[in-house]
Amino acid sequence: MPTPTSTVRLSARTYARLRGLAEASGRPMSSVVEEALERYEVDRFFHDLDTAYRELRATPRAWHEEQAERALLEQTLQDGLENE
Repeated sequence: MPTPTSTVRLSARTYARLRGLAEASGRPMSSVVEEALERYEVDRFFHDLDTAYRELRATPRAWHEEQAERALLEQTLQDGLENE
């Protein structure tokens, strides 16, 4: 059963860039778009994570609580394990 598809409108410039990337890589344009979206999602995730940590660090009490929680969790990592 074929994968359903949709049409997306692109500017002529964007289409040319996509076509050039597909030709240079020897891959279909749909694969190039899929990879670009995956990379964009990862970039957005880490951007949002960075923003959240910056906001957390800007609040001294919240950052102190975060550090205290990390210290507590670090103590539990070796619970029940013998030294190697």
